[in-house]
Amino acid sequence: MSDVCIRISNVSKSYVTNAGTHLALNNVSLDVKAGEFLVLLGPSGCGKTTLLRAIAGLEELNAGTISYGDTV
Repeated sequence: MSDVCIRISNVSKSYVTNAGTHLALNNVSLDVKAGEFLVLLGPSGCGKTTLLRAIAGLEELNAGTISYGDTV
């Protein structure tokens, strides 16, 4: 058993708008180990909220996987 609590692997999410397609997440990968604190920093519109919504299961991904322990 790995000590990775959350594994985000090659996650991509895009939205189609009237202005075209907006790529919110582009091939994002990271591991969060049990007991670690993670901080997401970046400018407005860079995908912080989209990533958090995806982790919570509120966004359907275009590509990639999010695993909690051994559960995808």
